[in-house]
Amino acid sequence: MTSIKTARTYLFVPASRPERFAKAHASGADVVILDLEDAVADGDKDRAREALFDYLAAGGRGMVRVNGTRTSWFKDDAHLCRMDGVQGVILPKTEQGADIQWIRQHLRPDTPVLPLIETAAGMINVREIAGTHGVARLVFGTVDFRKELGIEGDDQELLFFRSMLVLASKAAGIDAPVDGVTLSISDTAELRRASEQGRRLGFGGKLCIHPSQVPEVNAAYQPSDALLNWARRVLEAAQSRPGAFQLDGAMVDAPVIAHATALLRQAAQSQP
Repeated sequence: MTSIKTARTYLFVPASRPERFAKAHASGADVVILDLEDAVADGDKDRAREALFDYLAAGGRGMVRVNGTRTSWFKDDAHLCRMDGVQGVILPKTEQGADIQWIRQHLRPDTPVLPLIETAAGMINVREIAGTHGVARLVFGTVDFRKELGIEGDDQELLFFRSMLVLASKAAGIDAPVDGVTLSISDTAELRRASEQGRRLGFGGKLCIHPSQVPEVNAAYQPSDALLNWARRVLEAAQSRPGAFQLDGAMVDAPVIAHATALLRQAAQSQP
């Protein structure tokens, strides 16, 4: 099974709609996020938490997006996340390392936390957040981030900020971050473009809001057959050629060999 740290696709499903849980798990998504926050109206928060409790108590599983630390629902959400079946916690509106420390006081010690960076304060403190104990990966909450900063567009307009998440993750020694959602469900070409751009920038996965988005995102974040064949040839040649050498007219040295090794490891980890 794909781990939280190497997952390509994270699919949201409202915790208030338990009839959709099975479909979400059958979609091919690496991780299902049972959402108590944005997908649930304020008046349905308690009912959604009760439905999620029943699902987990019956042997269900998934990540949980709780409501933010500054909301009245946070403590009850966090308490629920101590149940069996909770594979990790998505923490919205994370703005400092103390937010991670606060929620971890309510969780089992081994529960991974994925902070959502979706505010200006969170972006300013992203390196501190990435380096806080218990953080598995960063997640870019592009919709709320654009709204707060008044940014129009999800392409070049966010290039700098996406690179900040990739850089902070690498500096902290955690796995590649997870990119934000593509709101258009029917525009496959836009989803493919956004997914391929995220991968090129150094992201390791992407949030999805509908099961139909999962196959396209999985494909975009899986190394191509041509790239994997190249990686195999690099490693095969390296066995008999110590030091730097040429392959297909290009130099191969230690960093290139490490890249080929990482590609093959990624492909193996992505297998169901």
